[in-house]
Amino acid sequence: MNEALFNFLSWINSWVGSWGWAMVIFTVLIRLVLSPLDLKSRAGMRKTTQIQPKLAELQKKYANDRDKLNQKTAELYKKEGVNPMSSCLPLLLTWPILIIVFSAMRTAANREILGQVTEILNNQAPTMEPFLWIKNLWMPDSLFSPAWPDLGTLRQIPSNLWQEWFNGFQGNLPVLLQGLDLTAASFESSSLMATLTQIQAAMASGNAAYTEAISASGGWTFNLFVTTLTVVKEYNGYMILPILSAVTQVIMTKITGAQQGQNQPAANDQAAATNKMMTWFFPIFSLVICFGYSSAFALYWVMGNLVMMAQTVIINKILDNRESKAKLAGEGTVK
Repeated sequence: MNEALFNFLSWINSWVGSWGWAMVIFTVLIRLVLSPLDLKSRAGMRKTTQIQPKLAELQKKYANDRDKLNQKTAELYKKEGVNPMSSCLPLLLTWPILIIVFSAMRTAANREILGQVTEILNNQAPTMEPFLWIKNLWMPDSLFSPAWPDLGTLRQIPSNLWQEWFNGFQGNLPVLLQGLDLTAASFESSSLMATLTQIQAAMASGNAAYTEAISASGGWTFNLFVTTLTVVKEYNGYMILPILSAVTQVIMTKITGAQQGQNQPAANDQAAATNKMMTWFFPIFSLVICFGYSSAFALYWVMGNLVMMAQTVIINKILDNRESKAKLAGEGTVK
């Protein structure tokens, strides 16, 4: 499945001639494919939310009789036509798909980075993948990340891809690796970190352009509590995508929260505190993740949020229309 999605993504790239726009189209198509599951999930959430006052009454009435409470709850679900799993099951189905999608995109990034590493080790300038303000789509959109692959990026590539890369040379290693004693065993998991340090050192010592690209820009170092950030000379972007990922996550969380709270009774203090925490947890999580991963991943995240926001608005209108029609039909029957 991962390979199939990667091939599909590659086909889109061959069609549009840009990995960035291929990522955008790919993300939109994936979200459209998942739309029926989103619709089913949100419909289930809405029904569950609407019967919350009745559930609260049952919990209060049968607080001391757990068996009776379970019985009455099951009867309420049956009467109202609510399946408690209807909102969870579609989400459980979408998660494996989204994980496979991420894996396919990660495969594309890893293979492109390996190609750039080969060019640098042959004393060439790497073939970049620019997208709008970003110099290299496969590196983070950040002032603190070089456009050329650094050691942190090399370490994100799994051992099996490094072994495949090394075996592909069939003994004819790139220029800057010919002085190193590397074997297939050097790229096994237990030895990989040390080997990558050697490779990055060879890149830095033998390719002057690479050394210049990853060097620090004087006077722009920020000491934080957990790390130190330094602006590099050949920085890759302006951190626009990580910021957009957090902003769109805030908006999406508020839209979703507002919809879920329309028919829900006033939350208790604990629930309100939990909702408030989640409102800010996910945006901060988005910012951190997109700050450290490739711009391609951050682009996927932002586009996914934008499409989901649009889907939420459309799905809410569809469900509102269904409820309005059902209400009118019920009033007509009574008359």
